[in-house]
Amino acid sequence: MATIQNPIISGMAPDPSIIRVGDDYYIATSTFHWTPAVQIFHSTDLVNWQLLTYALTNHEIDLRGTSTPAGIWAPHLSYDPTTKKFWLAYSHMQNMAGREFNSDSFAMWATDIEGPWSKPIYLTSIGFDPALLHAENGKHYLSILEWETRTGYQAPGHIVIAEVDLDNGGIIGDWHRVTTGFTTRGCAEAPQLYQHNGYYYLLLAAGGTGYAHGVEIGRSKRIFGPYESDPTNEPIITSSPNHLFSLGDPDAGHFEMFNPKAQIQKSGHGSLVQTTDGEWYVAHLMSRPLPNTKLNPLGRETALQKMTWTADGWLRMADGSNLAKATVEAPKNSSDVRQDLTLNDIHEDFQGATYDNRFMTPYREQKSAWVNTTSNPGQLTIKGENSFFSKLNPAIMATRATSFNYSVTTQLTFKPTHYSQTAGLGLYYDSNNWVYLHLTQAENESGTVLKLLQAKLGERIDHVFTEIAVPNSTAELQLTYVNGSLSLFDRLPEQSAWTPFGKTLDVTYLSDEGVNGDPGEIGGFTGLFNFIGSVDAYQHNSHAEFNYYTVINHEQGDHNNGK
Repeated sequence: MATIQNPIISGMAPDPSIIRVGDDYYIATSTFHWTPAVQIFHSTDLVNWQLLTYALTNHEIDLRGTSTPAGIWAPHLSYDPTTKKFWLAYSHMQNMAGREFNSDSFAMWATDIEGPWSKPIYLTSIGFDPALLHAENGKHYLSILEWETRTGYQAPGHIVIAEVDLDNGGIIGDWHRVTTGFTTRGCAEAPQLYQHNGYYYLLLAAGGTGYAHGVEIGRSKRIFGPYESDPTNEPIITSSPNHLFSLGDPDAGHFEMFNPKAQIQKSGHGSLVQTTDGEWYVAHLMSRPLPNTKLNPLGRETALQKMTWTADGWLRMADGSNLAKATVEAPKNSSDVRQDLTLNDIHEDFQGATYDNRFMTPYREQKSAWVNTTSNPGQLTIKGENSFFSKLNPAIMATRATSFNYSVTTQLTFKPTHYSQTAGLGLYYDSNNWVYLHLTQAENESGTVLKLLQAKLGERIDHVFTEIAVPNSTAELQLTYVNGSLSLFDRLPEQSAWTPFGKTLDVTYLSDEGVNGDPGEIGGFTGLFNFIGSVDAYQHNSHAEFNYYTVINHEQGDHNNGK
C-alpha cells in the first residue's frame, strides 16, 4: 500500500487550496512578499508534487515596500465546470500596522491552469482569505473573513458570505454574517465552502497561525445559514487536540499548545478534494520545528490527511482521530508510486534562456534589466542594486529551503570597483534577517576579498575580522545548514578542496518564531530561503556572473561538509 509522506510540499507552501480537474490535482499556496506570486503545484497521484507555474506574473501587483508577512495571502483555487474556467481568488494584504489589516481581494480566471490569467477583478476590502463557490444553482458565492477593528468586539471577526458578480466584480446584495467559529479556539478565518449531500459545508481555519492551529467545520441547508457546528465542538484536524478556550484572541503563537508527541505541528487551514475513486482528502498547512525547539525555519508547509464521511454527514479523519499524521494512506490507484526524495534538489547551470522556475525574488519582479542568462550565455547575470535591508529593489534570486540538512553551492565571478559593491551566496528570511557570504572590494580599495555580513532583527553585523583574498575575483561558495547551524566554505580556482570560512553560525533565528515577533506572537509565517544576489550602492552598474546554483538535501544526520 502506497503512503503519502507529509509534508507533500516542503518549505514555504502555506494556506494550500486544492482542486481536482479530471485526473489532475492542483494546489495554490501563499507567497507573501515573494514574486512571482501564488505558487501552483501539480500532481496526478496526490503523492508526488511539482511546482508547475505562478498565477501573478503580468505586473498585476507591486510588492515593493511590503512588510513581512504582508503581501499575497491565501489564494483559493476553484473550477467552474459550466464555463470550464479555473478561478483564483486572493488577498493583497497591504498594511498590518495597528492591526488594521488593510487588504484588497480579487479574482482571476483562466481556461488553462498555466494561464494566461485574466486581469484581476476587484471583489472587496472587507477582510482577507476569500474563497469562491460555483454553486449547483448556477450562482457564485464569496466567503471571507470580515476583519474586526472595533474595541470590545470578538476578534478577528465574522465569517461572511455574499453572492458575487464574477463578470463585473463586487458583491450582489448584502453580506451575511454566518459565524465567528465552530469551536472555542477562536481566530476563525480562511472559510472554504463546499456542497455535499444536500448541505453547504463551511471549512474554517482556527486557533491562529501557531501551535493551536486547526481545521473546523460546520454545515447548513442554506448558503447563508444558520450553520450548525460539528457535534464534537473541536477541530477535525489539528496537531494539538487538547481543548483550548481562546475566543477573542485575534491570533497568537500559543506555544503552550505545542504537542511533543506530534510528528508535525501547527496543522490547520484546510481545503477539501475528492479523488477520481471517490476518496476524500484535506490539504492543510503544517510546520516542522527544529529538534528540541519551537522554531520553524521552513515556514508553513503543505500536508494531506485522508478523510471520510460519517453516517450522519460529518467529515472525519479516516483513522477516527483529529490528530494530523506525518504518514497517510495514499489513494487506491497510487499503489505503485513513491515520493521522490530528491525532488527538492536543484541543479541549475544556466545554459538555457530560462532558469529553474523555483527561483523567487523578494518584493520586486524578476526582469531582464537586472537578472538574465542572455548578457553572458551560460551564466546568470545579476546586476547589483539596493542593500538587502531594502524592501524596494534587492537583487536577490532565491529558492525555498526545504530541509533541515542541506548544502547550497555556487560559483561566481565578480570584480568590484567600490566598497559598496558585493555579490555572493546566503540565507534570507526577510529584509531584516539574512546571512550573506560575498565578494567585495578589499579595504585598501585594491583587489577582491571574501567577507561575511549578517542581519539579525534589523541589526547589521559585519564580521570584519574574517576575510580572505580572492586574487582572480572568482570563487566557489558553499553553505551547509544542519539543524539551524550554518557552516561556510570557499574554494578558489587553484584549490581542489573546500576551506572552512569563519566559525559555524547559529542561524536558528531565521525562523517564523525568531524574527521580529512580540512575546507570545509569531514574528513571521513565510519561511527561510537560500539565495544568490548582488548589491551596488555605488552606481547600480556592477554585474555578478554566476556559473551554477546547486541545492542538495540530505537525510537527517547524513551530511559531509564541504563536499
